[in-house]
Amino acid sequence: MRQILKYYPDADITVYERHAEISYLSCATYLHLGGEVKNLDDVFYADPSEFTKQGVKMRMIHDVISIDAKEHTILAQNLKTKELVHDSYDKLIMATGSITAIPAISGIENPKIMLCKTCDQAHELYAAAKMHHKIAIVGGGYAGVELAEGYIKSGHEVILIERSPHVLNEYMDTNMSKKVENLLVEHGVKVLTNTTVTQFSDLKNEQINIQSTNGDYAVDMIAIAPGVIPQSDLLKGQVDLSKNGAIVTDPYMCTSDPDIFAAGDATEVRYNPTVSQSYIPLASHAVRQGTLAGINVFDKRLKSIGTQATTGMLLFGKTIACTGLTYEKAIEANFNTGVAHYHGNYRPDFMPTTAEVSISLVYDKNTRKVLGAQMMSDHEISQSANTISVVIQNGNTIDELAFLDMLFSPNFDEPFNYLNLVAQVAVDQEHGYWRK
Repeated sequence: MRQILKYYPDADITVYERHAEISYLSCATYLHLGGEVKNLDDVFYADPSEFTKQGVKMRMIHDVISIDAKEHTILAQNLKTKELVHDSYDKLIMATGSITAIPAISGIENPKIMLCKTCDQAHELYAAAKMHHKIAIVGGGYAGVELAEGYIKSGHEVILIERSPHVLNEYMDTNMSKKVENLLVEHGVKVLTNTTVTQFSDLKNEQINIQSTNGDYAVDMIAIAPGVIPQSDLLKGQVDLSKNGAIVTDPYMCTSDPDIFAAGDATEVRYNPTVSQSYIPLASHAVRQGTLAGINVFDKRLKSIGTQATTGMLLFGKTIACTGLTYEKAIEANFNTGVAHYHGNYRPDFMPTTAEVSISLVYDKNTRKVLGAQMMSDHEISQSANTISVVIQNGNTIDELAFLDMLFSPNFDEPFNYLNLVAQVAVDQEHGYWRK
């Protein structure tokens, strides 16, 4: 909306939103549980009244029932009054997001089993946690791992269940995932990987039983964090969708219908490491895509440059950051894959304090291009993942990264930055620098 108001000030804008608020940052859920964020009302990065003052018709608590792309019409319902609203459009931007992929497990409808995506669900989780002590989390992605930390910090007993061999399986290779699992265990989380939940059932003592391939576990409540799926039903059969239902767009965020644009979790992204379209729902993607859709809706001005799916988290004081392909994902994508590991202090030992940095750097042995990286440290290294993201974006090689110009000061790093050093490990593995 901000971009439409900026570039097309004469546009007549109407927004339909199912909830009473907009732009909730779901990462705030675990921060609220852990006590870092005191008030969930502070974590919305946009306020409907801001747009109302600028002339935007904000139809909050309205559910869009159907869209007729051929006729350019919308049918919606006011969820308070139940009144039906008929509307039309010249251009439509779909930012319907995603929904939780609720697993088909017997007993999952139990009220002690809760979701963790929306602001309302965050309030419910917070309230329920006050009455319960032993909590299970099903799903070991970012949301599940962050929830585990939040509940540990609030004094709860936590079991984290993940069906894959490791937590953060989509973002990290085995060696780095194990470091995360060890960190969780050190802080009291019971981590169960390679574990599939098969049934939930009530117990006589008001607890709920989790039946799994790794045994039975009795807990007081359960949070489900199993991932999401695109919410694109309104456009099914009217625009091109991918196999999983994500809306397909061009680099300007335009769909196969020239009058419909799409952004956020409902869409695919261009994933640069594999030069392909992928479904990678991240808040960073949603913000950039929404901005592009607003800029391009009446005049195609700016293309997306794609993404490396760069992510990060702060877990029990350690920075964990990832970008691009893992070793396993690179193998799946048929790269002749190499991986280099670096473990060393981020700055000289003569400084009053320092901390170890662990890095895995993934690269293509044929072209020597950097494909991805994962890193972990007590030191704040998140911006280093951003640097590798740019290296991947630009198609740089391990040889170039080994000598990439980076500042030196004993306050910050060694004469060769740790990113230079992990690339030098990769070069040594490939028997020296590439002669052109």
